[in-house]
Amino acid sequence: MSGNMTGRVFNNRYQITERIGIGGMAEVYRAQDNVLGRLVAVKVMLPQYAADPNFTARFKQEAAAAANLQSPYIVNVYDWGQDDGTYYIVMEFVRGSDLKTAINERGVINQRKVAEIGSQVCQALSVAHNLDIIHRDIKPQNIMVQPDGNVKVMDFGIARAKNSVMTQTSSVLGTAHYISPEQAQGKELTATSDIYSLGIVLYEAATGKLPFDGPDAVSVAMKQVNDLPAPPREINPDIDPALEGIIMRAMAKNTAERFATAQDMRYALNDYLAGRPVNVGAFTSAQTAVMGGMVPPMGAAADGTAVMSAMGGANPVSTAGGPKNYRSDDGKKKSNKKTIGIVVAIIAALAIVGVGAFALMGGFASGDPVPDVTSKTVEEATALLEKSGFQVGNIQKVPDAKIAADKIISQDPKAGDKREKGSKVNLTVSTGVEQIAVPDLVGKTTDEAKQLLKEKGLVPSIIEGQHSDTVAKGSVISSNPAAGTKVNKGDTVELVPSVGSEGTEVPDVVGQLEGAATTKLNNAGFKVTFDYTASDTVAEGKVISQNPGAGTKLKKDESVNIVVSTGKQKPSTFTVTASAQGEGGYVSPSSMDVEEGGSVTFTVTPNSGYLVASVTDTNGKSYEVTPAGGTFTISGVKNSIAVTVTFKQTPPTPTPTPAPSGN
Repeated sequence: MSGNMTGRVFNNRYQITERIGIGGMAEVYRAQDNVLGRLVAVKVMLPQYAADPNFTARFKQEAAAAANLQSPYIVNVYDWGQDDGTYYIVMEFVRGSDLKTAINERGVINQRKVAEIGSQVCQALSVAHNLDIIHRDIKPQNIMVQPDGNVKVMDFGIARAKNSVMTQTSSVLGTAHYISPEQAQGKELTATSDIYSLGIVLYEAATGKLPFDGPDAVSVAMKQVNDLPAPPREINPDIDPALEGIIMRAMAKNTAERFATAQDMRYALNDYLAGRPVNVGAFTSAQTAVMGGMVPPMGAAADGTAVMSAMGGANPVSTAGGPKNYRSDDGKKKSNKKTIGIVVAIIAALAIVGVGAFALMGGFASGDPVPDVTSKTVEEATALLEKSGFQVGNIQKVPDAKIAADKIISQDPKAGDKREKGSKVNLTVSTGVEQIAVPDLVGKTTDEAKQLLKEKGLVPSIIEGQHSDTVAKGSVISSNPAAGTKVNKGDTVELVPSVGSEGTEVPDVVGQLEGAATTKLNNAGFKVTFDYTASDTVAEGKVISQNPGAGTKLKKDESVNIVVSTGKQKPSTFTVTASAQGEGGYVSPSSMDVEEGGSVTFTVTPNSGYLVASVTDTNGKSYEVTPAGGTFTISGVKNSIAVTVTFKQTPPTPTPTPAPSGN
């Protein structure tokens, strides 16, 4: 089943109201859950994949796996199923926009915000990786930025569980601009593959540019395997070297040189955000790689999630000896003899190509030159050719907008080429401008009608619309010339679009729940746009106001904007971290996050043989704790907290000297 699914109801429950996105393998719709009365997002698999039993089996298995992922930074999966051959996943409806849109609109993202986004995505990936689930399509289009600035990772639709029973094939799933080198080659993926993709996302957010780009998916994927990205600071000099180091370590070509886990990468990002030293060792680079073998074609655009053929024979250079510096080679000098041999072979090949081309152009041919018969009639050309000792060969007739009917468009061999007497000359003759029948366009959308006219070689023109009670708004009422009329290729066909009916009164939805308000407006024939704001007087999820107001007359499919309450303004949340200096003990906070104005308690426990020496935070403030350990509380929190505890060994107990014995 194909086409827009607006208006369908899946499983007698999920009423599709509006398409909000489309990708390489699925479409996403806003929908109303008629059982629970809430808005949801429904992801529908495209029909070309629904027809593949292997793909649908993967879809079922991994939709179930994604439903088990519980994190504030992962879009919740509520339900999944199949309805009349259409496979779908029901997900949490997330307000906001995706990170790709933010980058396109704003360009470079503030680097601290980049690090915060990276930290939250790492936390989401840690949850998935701990369940042995690899996302495989981390990209900014799959990272939703909410109005409060926090993010949610979505689209685990092509994720694969490590214990999946699906066998590995040479197919590669993912988006060429963001896939890891091993993913481009169809190799076994690990958690570090998601880390590489996240590195590219942070690179793009911090610089406003992709590290690798090209005209198609093949060229981009080849660069993922072979090329080194420009260091981010070459594009944006304002980037902190520590953040650059984190990004480049995540993008290392060798999986062993990336962060071992998403949690390790999150620690590094949190250290950067807290102002602590960030130690990424020598991992400030991606390693060079060598591409080998032929690359099969990839039937996909470079920026969309797609099924692609794996690159056989392409392997990154092994760096088993440990990390190397950026742009370092493998330490081996290339053979001069080999280089000379390659150069000689290339020169020889070019020479052969040049000789072949010269021969094909008649450079070595003997005989008489063929006369020029283009723009002549067949009769004129026949007479001229026979006079010169040649014969007319095959005659092919084709339409041509520039050459008059019955005139010769081209000849083979070309004029001036030398051929033996008696040789045949093939002719291509114009039949004049091609005549095309105007197709029936009534009832089609203007986009569909324009596309159909362009495919037939006609030029569409949209003229002033008319009201119609029978033809939907945006669809064609009539065309000029009418359907069936024959016109010349390249002629203009005018389209009269419907502007809908005269109008309907807008219902009053103020004070209603968002889902109920949306359904009421949709049922009245209107589209709905949404804004969200905090309110101390209107409960969360209810409509504060609407525009236009109730009673206003609008045409069908026009939009009504509703402002929905997000509840009372929530306080800001800050990060809490604690670390121990040395191995003398440990410290743990009561929470890893604390709201503004709240408090957090730390418990300090020395190991046997150690005492607490000092407790400080990144601002140099000290806290009182007994040498034997204990707890302390920080109240009225206004920023992120990072506490460091130093331990010292317990002084040895002096051995008493025995008193001298009496005589």
